[in-house]
Amino acid sequence: MLGFLKQPVVVTAEINVNLVALTVMGLVNRLWALSYPRAVVFDEVYYGQFVSLYMKRIFFVDDSGPPFGHMLLAFGGYLGGFDGNFLWNRIGAEYNMNVPIWSLRLLPALTGALCVPLAYQILVELHFSHCAALGAALLILFENSLITQSRLMLLESVLIFFILLAILSYLKFYNLQKCSPFTAGWWFWLLLTGVACSCAVGVKYMGLFTYMLLLAIAGVHSWHLIGDQTLSNVSVLCHLLARGLALVVVPVAMYLSFFYVHLTLLYRSGPHDQIMTSAFQASLEGGLARITQGQPLEVAYGSQITLRNVLGKPMPCWLHSHKSTYPIRYENGRGSSHQQQVTCYPFKDVNNWWIVKDPGRQQLVVSNPPRPVRHGHIVQLVHGITTRYLNTHDVAAPLSPHSQEISCYIDYNISMPAQNLWRVEIVNRESDTDVWKTILSEVRFVHVNTSAVLKLSGASLPEWGYRQLEIIGEKLSKGYHQSILWNVEEHRYGKSQEQKEREVELHSPTQADISKNLSFVARFTELQWKILTLKNEDTEHKYSSSPLDWITMDTNIAYWFHPLSGAQIHLIGNVLTWASANVATLVYVCLFLWYLLRRRRKICDIPEDAWRLWVSAGGLCVGGWAVNYLPFFMMEKTLFLYHYLPALTFQILLIPVVLQHLTDHLCRYPGKPTGCSAVLISGDEGSEMMGFIVPAAALTSGTLHYVPSVVTLPCLPEGHGENYSVNACTAPGKVNCSPV
Repeated sequence: MLGFLKQPVVVTAEINVNLVALTVMGLVNRLWALSYPRAVVFDEVYYGQFVSLYMKRIFFVDDSGPPFGHMLLAFGGYLGGFDGNFLWNRIGAEYNMNVPIWSLRLLPALTGALCVPLAYQILVELHFSHCAALGAALLILFENSLITQSRLMLLESVLIFFILLAILSYLKFYNLQKCSPFTAGWWFWLLLTGVACSCAVGVKYMGLFTYMLLLAIAGVHSWHLIGDQTLSNVSVLCHLLARGLALVVVPVAMYLSFFYVHLTLLYRSGPHDQIMTSAFQASLEGGLARITQGQPLEVAYGSQITLRNVLGKPMPCWLHSHKSTYPIRYENGRGSSHQQQVTCYPFKDVNNWWIVKDPGRQQLVVSNPPRPVRHGHIVQLVHGITTRYLNTHDVAAPLSPHSQEISCYIDYNISMPAQNLWRVEIVNRESDTDVWKTILSEVRFVHVNTSAVLKLSGASLPEWGYRQLEIIGEKLSKGYHQSILWNVEEHRYGKSQEQKEREVELHSPTQADISKNLSFVARFTELQWKILTLKNEDTEHKYSSSPLDWITMDTNIAYWFHPLSGAQIHLIGNVLTWASANVATLVYVCLFLWYLLRRRRKICDIPEDAWRLWVSAGGLCVGGWAVNYLPFFMMEKTLFLYHYLPALTFQILLIPVVLQHLTDHLCRYPGKPTGCSAVLISGDEGSEMMGFIVPAAALTSGTLHYVPSVVTLPCLPEGHGENYSVNACTAPGKVNCSPV
C-alpha cells in the first residue's frame, strides 16, 4: 500500500514568462512612488468624502452609481487604519499624517496593473499570436492616461479591470465549451464572467454597456447551440440554464449584495437623509429616528401630525400654513380668495403641525381608547397654531391657474362657505380596511366637494409667499404621482383641548417608537430609485468636454498643480496610441465591410477560419469600443475625458489585431496561396476536367495532378500562376481557372 512512497513526488508547472514579466512591469509602473503627491488630486476630493462617511458609518447617496466602487476604496482606507477624520473640501489640500494615502490609492493601482496581463491573455484566447498579445499589453502598460487614472484614488481603473476580467473569463469559457463542457474549469470561467460583470456594474453604471455586449454575444452563441443537431434536447436545455444562472441570476444576486453590505455598514443618519422618505430616515440611527422614537404607529382622530410630501423635489418639504393671507390680486390681475396661505415648507417648523379632526365631533384630542383613521375615512385637517381648517374651492391657484387654490378657511361672512372635508386614501394599503400609519402609509387627500387632490406643484411663490413652495388642488389627477402622496413623519396623540395648552404641546418634542422597520427590499428599492432619478444641477466645468473631443484628444484635464514647485498632473493621452487606435478602428470597419460585400458575391478573400477570427475579434474590440463610447452622445450629464478610457481600452486591443491581420493576409507575396479550401478546375483548352479537385499548388507547377477527392488546401488569389490564371474564388472549394 505504501509503494507510492518509493518514488519521489514530482510537481511540474508551466510558467508563461511573458505573463509574469508583464505583471511585474505593471505593478512597478503603477505602484512606484504611489504616495506622490501627498495632496488631494481632482476627484479624490469627491471620493474621499464617501470614504470618510464609510469610516464613520454615516449614510449617504451618490447619484453617480452603485456603492461597490466606494466600498472598495473604503476598504483600502480600512486596511490603512483611516478613521475618516479629514476635511475633503478643496483640490490641492495637503494630506495630514492621519490619511493613509498609499492604502487609499492601492486598490486602483493594483487593478490598473492587472489590466496589463489581462490584455495579453485576451488576445491569446482570441487565438492571435503571442507577439500581438504582447503588443496589446505593452500599449496598455505605457498608455499615460491609464497610468494617471490608476495611480489616484479614482474608479476608472477598477472599472476597466472588471470589464477586461469579464471578457477574458467569457473567452476562456467559450474555448472550453468546444472540448470540455460542464467541467470544473468550464463552470469556473462561466461563473467568473457573471461575477465580473456584476462587479463592473457595481463600480459604475458604465459597466452595464460591456455587460449588455457580453449578453448579446452569449445570446448569439446560445442560438448557434440550439441549432447544433449533435446535442440532445436535454443537453441544450442544460446549457441554456447554466448560462442563465451564471450570466443573469448570479449578477443580480451580487448586485443586491452590494447594496445589502452598503446599507448594513451605513446605519447612522447623515447629511443625505432629507432626500429619503420618512420611513427610510426612521430606519437610521439618529436624525429622524431620534425625533420619532416611540411615537404612536396608528393615526387616530385627535392626532397631531406633520405631513411630508413623498416626492422630495425640488426639495423635501412639509405641509405648512401661517397667518399671512393670499394677496387680493396677483401681479397678473387675477383675484384670490384672500384666505390664509397654505404652502410646503422645506424646514422643520411648529407651523407644520396639523390636527386630524372627526367632522362629527368638536374635540381636538385623542379619545380613550383612540379611534384610528382608516382608508376611505373623511377627516378635517386643522392647522395646529392658527386652528383654521384646510380648505379648497373653485378659485384658481396663484401660480397654477388650471388648478384650485389651497387655503386655511377664514370666514369673511360672504358667500364663500367652508369646504374642508377630505377623504383619506392609503395608496400602499394591503386592504380597504387598513389603518393610517405613521411614516409607513403613503396617503393622498381627496377633496369631498370637488374631487381635487392635494398636490405639491413645485413652483416657488413670490415674496408675499416667502418663496415657499405652492400647494394646489389637482382637479384631474390620474394615477399616483409622488407629488400627490403624503406621509405622517412626526406624530403624537393630542391631549390638550385648550389652544394655549395645545400650542405648548406642539412646541414640545415627540416621544414614542415605530416598532416596524423597513425591510431590505423596501430600502434597496428606494435607494436605487433615488440613485437613478436624483439629478444634481450640472454646471459647466472648465475641463468638461464632448465625446467628439475625446477621439481627437482635443481636450485634457489639469488634475493637480503644486503652488511652489510648479509640478503638475494632467490627464492626457498618448498621441501615437490614440491616433493608431482610431486608424485601426477605421481600417477594421472598412475591411469588414469589404469582405462582407465580397462574400455576398461568393468571393472569399481570406480563409474561413481567418474570417471567423476577424469577426469575433471585431465583435469584442469594435463592439466594446462602440457600446462604451456612442451612448455618451445621448447623455446630458457633464462629461470628462476619463469617461472615454473604457472605450479606449477596447480600441487599444484592436491595434495588434488589425496589424496581425494585415501582415498575415494582405502584406505578402502575391503568388502565395490565400483564399479557398481547394481548387475546382472549370475548363481547359481542348479538354474537360470539370469535377476534378486540384490542389492549388498544382497550378504553380508544370504538371496538373488530378485529385479524386476534396482536400482542404488554399488557392491562388486573382493573378497568374505558371500554367493557369485564377479569375476569382467564387466559394470555398470552387474556383474558375483559365489557361494562360
